[in-house]
Amino acid sequence: MHEIMTIEEVSAYLRVSERTVYDWAQKGDLPGGKLGTTWRFKRVDVENWVNSRISKKPGAISGGVTSSATLTSERVVIIEEADKDTVLRKLVDLLAESPFVHNRDELLKGIFAREELMSTGIGFGVGVPHVRIDSVSDLVMAVAVCKTPIGGYSSLDNQPVQIVCMLAARSDQHAKYIRTLSAVSNQLKDAETRAAIIESDDPAFIHSHLIAE
Repeated sequence: MHEIMTIEEVSAYLRVSERTVYDWAQKGDLPGGKLGTTWRFKRVDVENWVNSRISKKPGAISGGVTSSATLTSERVVIIEEADKDTVLRKLVDLLAESPFVHNRDELLKGIFAREELMSTGIGFGVGVPHVRIDSVSDLVMAVAVCKTPIGGYSSLDNQPVQIVCMLAARSDQHAKYIRTLSAVSNQLKDAETRAAIIESDDPAFIHSHLIAE
């Protein structure tokens, strides 16, 4: 391995997409610099960065969609074929099993009321139904991955929805709620991440892709 690495080499070393490496570098998360218009990275800096990430305690992993408290592998479901209402009801039922959700019917009503305002299909084959209500005590998330496009789920780019991430939060959790919605959207814009999630039959594998980079 060269002492000075390119984006392509860092991508291969970290086993993530080149786009992810570029985004990390642009944000200043990954140590590196530009020589002219091209990003370059010192191998020792990249290795130290990886070691510092791996050594962190589980929980708030920088760059991931959320923490393992917000999303558990038990709240990841794989569905062969379904329509939008069926998927939304299934995710509401999963969230209702969480200790943070105290009224399943109120959650269901809130989710469907939000969908009536505008479909939460954000593009890239992803839907993010979400609601903030008083009967939720902390932010919680459930995920459905459908092997075939979900019937009746319209999207901003008219692409079929196959990954649905449902978020429910307490009414006053505006900042945390917005950050998590943004993180979900940004992470699932990566085509390789979406493909890996859709192809997987393992909820634990999907969970690991969503809570950490």
